[in-house]
Amino acid sequence: MSENSSIRNVIIIGSGPAGLTSAIYTARANLEPLLIEGEPSSTSDQPGGQLMLTTEVENFPGWPDGIMGPELMSRFREQALRFGTDIETAKVSRVDLSASPFGVWVGDPTTPEPTYRAKAVIVSTGAQSLMLGLPEESRLLGHGLSTCATCDGFFFRDHDIAVVGGGDSAAEEALFLTKFARTVTLVHRRDELRASKIMRDRVMANEKIRFAWNSTVSAIHGDTTVEGMTLTDTITGEQRRLDVTGVFVAIGHRPNTDLFVGQLDLEESGYLITHSGSLTNVDGVFACGDVQDHVYRQAITAAGSGCMAAIDAERWLEANGH
Repeated sequence: MSENSSIRNVIIIGSGPAGLTSAIYTARANLEPLLIEGEPSSTSDQPGGQLMLTTEVENFPGWPDGIMGPELMSRFREQALRFGTDIETAKVSRVDLSASPFGVWVGDPTTPEPTYRAKAVIVSTGAQSLMLGLPEESRLLGHGLSTCATCDGFFFRDHDIAVVGGGDSAAEEALFLTKFARTVTLVHRRDELRASKIMRDRVMANEKIRFAWNSTVSAIHGDTTVEGMTLTDTITGEQRRLDVTGVFVAIGHRPNTDLFVGQLDLEESGYLITHSGSLTNVDGVFACGDVQDHVYRQAITAAGSGCMAAIDAERWLEANGH
């Protein structure tokens, strides 16, 4: 075992609202947690989670005037540090969850001994929104381009906007956005939605929703904010411009669970399966936040599940004589 691998009470893998909340709670319980927050260069392991890629957050309780996503996560982090959390800015490369104390590798995953061992592990590696792969996305994300209607729909009151996708998520986003937008154009690569029949019926019946069938997004226009998009017809190849001031990408999410394949039970979609709160199939391993939640995907629900995981871990450690 390396010199850094003294056995910790709790290691938290991943940050974001879930991981940092679990750090706050476990630190206040004198468990001296180590949180390995990820690397800034990693799109799937961003320290601070998806809120680091958002602009103004107006729906997190306690901030009536709103707060920028990165600032909110900075405050989470400061609070975790205040109570004694050790934070390492690195990416976990391998885990061994076969028995407690569990092994956690940082850096070279081929070394025989883990970098750290922990009596309990909390997984909060989150999920990432699937994007269109366009070069404009990095520049315009949070500036008219969004992956969360619940988070950002309010900012598009009386705007003409678009939703890209054809499944239930896209249909739900489009319906929600009609509460604010003047029009919502649903852009889909096929000539009918993949959504369930009840969602298709609701979308088709809504007079604010328009459709761009057999269309893919070739470009998103705007220097500092979204001004429109270019659509390409999947049958004819013809291109046309759609003037919108907001684009919501709803083509799915991918949970960051590659580390745990073969060790923790996963849903078919890749999300970690939890029961009785935050418990996984491995005794002493807990999961919280978007890595196990494909329903709500909100900062406040992630933070709440981080609290649950911390309390579950504390009680498990106590029950097992740790």
